[in-house]
Amino acid sequence: MSVVMNRFTLAATSLLITGVSMGEVSPGVPATVIKPAEQPAKPDPLEAIKAETAKLNADREKIVAQIALEQSKLDEKMAPRKRAVAEIQIQLEEMKAKLDLAETERKLKDDPALMELRRKNERLMMDYAISKNEVEIEAFEMRREENEVRRKTTALTMQMELQQKEVEARTYAVGKAPAYPKDPLIGKKLVLSDRTIQLNGVITGKTADNLADRIAYFNNRDPEAPVFIVIDDCPGGSVMAGYKILKAMQGSKAPVYTVVKSMAASMAACITTLSKKSFAYPNAIILHHQLSMGVMGNLTQHRENVQELEEWWKRLADPVAAKMGITRDEFIKRMYAESSSGDWNEFADDAQKLKWVDVIVEEIEETALLRDPNSQAQQPAATPGRLLHDPLSTGAVEAQDERGKPISLLPRLNPLDAYWLYNPDGYYRMQ
Repeated sequence: MSVVMNRFTLAATSLLITGVSMGEVSPGVPATVIKPAEQPAKPDPLEAIKAETAKLNADREKIVAQIALEQSKLDEKMAPRKRAVAEIQIQLEEMKAKLDLAETERKLKDDPALMELRRKNERLMMDYAISKNEVEIEAFEMRREENEVRRKTTALTMQMELQQKEVEARTYAVGKAPAYPKDPLIGKKLVLSDRTIQLNGVITGKTADNLADRIAYFNNRDPEAPVFIVIDDCPGGSVMAGYKILKAMQGSKAPVYTVVKSMAASMAACITTLSKKSFAYPNAIILHHQLSMGVMGNLTQHRENVQELEEWWKRLADPVAAKMGITRDEFIKRMYAESSSGDWNEFADDAQKLKWVDVIVEEIEETALLRDPNSQAQQPAATPGRLLHDPLSTGAVEAQDERGKPISLLPRLNPLDAYWLYNPDGYYRMQ
């Protein structure tokens, strides 16, 4: 009876749950929601493995530490025995060495020849050691002497270099540098810098190229400080080359001044007169004349040459005449009035009145000459139109006359120059 009731109760309960889940509720009966029973969470197998591994590792480390501790205790316990065994081994090796030595001594006593060989070997070893020591001592002495010689040589070399440098230093004007004043005239003194260009000898195309290059170089260094064309003795030369020099002077940003020390003739006189400013010693000579040309050819060619010459003369003489305040024809007339050859020359102090030169100076200071000219260590620098020469040479040549008498041939003079010397025995003669 109870079993039947239980089955009936379970069936009713199942129907009731089914009816609730399906939404079928009997009228008059309140709806009751019955939640299903929650299922317990299943354990993660990976976490279990990790926990087991950590436990095994801890056990392993504990065992390793225990083994190390036991080994340390054993080593400490065995240490005295190991020391005793090592001492016994050393004693055995010493006894073996003594026995070997005793055996060797016994053999040597029993064998006189072997004993003699041993003595010879010992003597040879001693001789070798002595010889080696003697060689080392000799090598040491040689090195010591070599070092002493090297020290003396070094000291002498340094002393010689010092003396040489002192001699070279005396050839320099130490502590002084070239001056670059914008206005180089101080009273009657002209101050020259190292921005100077020599114009000596006949003027050629090469002279003009060299001079133009130097003007360009000085402009690139400093476009304001003046440049000086210094004329010691120039007889003139090519009109084309001279015109190129004039254009290089006129196109220069830095002022280009002309300085005449002895003589400027023909094209050089034209360059002096037409420069932005010219300076000269009072006794320097300025010489103007007409163009001249020596040519060969027929009459028609001569006429053509004359036309070309007239054109050059007009282009070069007109600016000179204009500076003088006269015409070209008046300029020519004055030339032949002063000289039948048409070579009109004046000392610079008179040429200043004619406006051939601007300023007369009594002194020229060379601030760029900082090396002793007599020094053989420095050869004279090549300059346009100037040949290198011995600075101590006078130019006179020792020779003999037709009778074998010793004479001295004097160098050729400028046509406007003259010798003034005491020569009673005729030793000095003209070439």
